[in-house]
Amino acid sequence: MKFSVKSSLSYIVSSPTTFIFNIHALSTASQTVLEENLVIEPSINHEIFTSHDGSSKFMRLKIQEPCDFSMSYSAVVDMNYKVIDESNSENLVSVVELDSYIASFLYPSRYCQSDKLMKFSFKEFGHYVSVYDRVLAITEWIYNNIEYTSGSTDSQTSAIDTVTERVGVCRDFAHLGIALCRALSIPARYFTGYAYQLNPPDFHACFEAYINGDWIIFDSTKLVALNGLVKIANGRDAADSAVASIFGNAVGTSVNVDCQVMDNSFQPFVYSGNQKGISFQ
Repeated sequence: MKFSVKSSLSYIVSSPTTFIFNIHALSTASQTVLEENLVIEPSINHEIFTSHDGSSKFMRLKIQEPCDFSMSYSAVVDMNYKVIDESNSENLVSVVELDSYIASFLYPSRYCQSDKLMKFSFKEFGHYVSVYDRVLAITEWIYNNIEYTSGSTDSQTSAIDTVTERVGVCRDFAHLGIALCRALSIPARYFTGYAYQLNPPDFHACFEAYINGDWIIFDSTKLVALNGLVKIANGRDAADSAVASIFGNAVGTSVNVDCQVMDNSFQPFVYSGNQKGISFQ
């Protein structure tokens, strides 16, 4: 499927400031960037680089003088996904057999304090037989027990805060899902991307769990079709995948995001209890 994605961000810069942006569509085995365009105003030299593990594509630039600064990104992306039958999902994750990269997504991280949620996770989800059923139960629990409220949290909110306060946004839903998975020894990672038909339009966060050799995507908000996502980045949590990191003195004034499907045959994929999952490799 082909998607057209766009984003624009504007800032008032008051003193020398370095920005690191993470808004480019990522090139992966399942996702091909056919064309892309970047406009920066005022025109400033910038650097494009990829994280060491290929999970993110960053743009870095430095503004020396106070100014109104804006940037716009657009791309056409061809995205493919794999439908996986999870009816025979294994009962346990064999941690000893995981390679070091996959195993790194078992550890607690800044926003996903899985070590503090182990008792809760085993009580609520430990009785599910298969790994897939456990993650699906986690997803449903978050959807049914956490209130989605725009603007209800900030960049300091963690999974512990979310499970305590029972309110959050997509970022918080993803962090809680990741933390609960890791507490059950299921590798899980943060996913940020463009999302088709997200209302209101914005960047979207969800999570992927590693099950039987595949990263399967889950979204506890249920705000978008899972096959309507275009990947920007993966990470341990939002600290690895922030849309914009600012080192200096700048204030954001606007964010606009758009994602449109370019294929009239698009059929939304949703979980319906049929033991089918999807993976972006």
